[in-house]
Amino acid sequence: MRSKSNISLGSLLFFCGLVSLSPFLFQRGVASRPSKSKGVISDCNPFAGNWVYDESYPIYDSSNCPFIRKEFDCIKYGRPDKFYLKYRWKPNSCELTRFDGKELLRRWSGKRIMFVGDSLSANQYESMLCLLHSAAPNASWTSSPGMGILSSIKFEDYNVTMMYYLSHYLVDIVREKIGRVLKLDSIQAGHVWLGADVLIFNTWHWWPRRGPSQPWDFVQDGKNIMPDMDRTVAFSKALQTWAKWVDSNVNPATTKVFYQSVSPDHYHGQDWGEPGQSCAGQTKPLNSSTYPAGPMPQEAIVKNVLHSMSKPVYLLDISFLSQLRKDAHPSKYNGIQLREDCSHWCIAGLTDTWNQLLYAAILSWK
Repeated sequence: MRSKSNISLGSLLFFCGLVSLSPFLFQRGVASRPSKSKGVISDCNPFAGNWVYDESYPIYDSSNCPFIRKEFDCIKYGRPDKFYLKYRWKPNSCELTRFDGKELLRRWSGKRIMFVGDSLSANQYESMLCLLHSAAPNASWTSSPGMGILSSIKFEDYNVTMMYYLSHYLVDIVREKIGRVLKLDSIQAGHVWLGADVLIFNTWHWWPRRGPSQPWDFVQDGKNIMPDMDRTVAFSKALQTWAKWVDSNVNPATTKVFYQSVSPDHYHGQDWGEPGQSCAGQTKPLNSSTYPAGPMPQEAIVKNVLHSMSKPVYLLDISFLSQLRKDAHPSKYNGIQLREDCSHWCIAGLTDTWNQLLYAAILSWK
């Protein structure tokens, strides 16, 4: 499913007035950079840069990580090339500190870290588990598979609990007499999220889905129930509901909130200047300061919603740097016999960089 959707005239009118904002920390309608630190310095945009070859990469050997699901374990399932593992993200005006898993485990001691979202949140969650495990390979850990929605791994020696909560849309799908209803103004799962000290949210991947893989029959906007609506408009309304939930429920003194921006796919080669191609057979990143197809429309929506919030939320603006990584998808090298996966990411790989940027943000956020 393509992440970048065509926007109708109604959508364009709906999004009139969206502004381009700097990434980083959004609070009380102001986008501000974190304080100066060894992770991200105050005059640096860590999300603007390029990919450079680094022989010291990857940070860990994926064959030693026990947490990778079949969909993401590209090396195990036969990917022959290794170049995609050797690229490091280099911001234009600073250097990111190398990920230090032991330092992060110490900082997170006694805390609960929760990734909330779809399978791309799982992608980042499992990458983080691998990074932490590689830093402390002899540390004992226990797993709680949960009930299919919430799963967790606890690093017992550090008293750190890592959790993944599956939520495709962040808002609710409720079974009613008419069928499954996607409710754009309802979040019933929030009481579970409030148990975390760090929350990392994400949604978009499932919004364009139609047909048998669409997990709802109707969409409800206020009192209006309809069989469908413009998906980008629906996404925006749901994200506003999430923002209101954060503003009403999260205590910034005890809980830090991050939002992972839209992750791109690479099914359509015309997006990067190779018509007829996809992620299949790609071995190197795109070397460019811009992405030929431009930013995805949903990126502006995310920034606009975060800009309107009263509580601080840090935007992990991984969209552009991920657009350049047409080489980093599983493609056919997955354990679920999916013919071509150009939306998720290999582990080890790109999602390790997402977590390096998360680590830098944690170091910077006072």
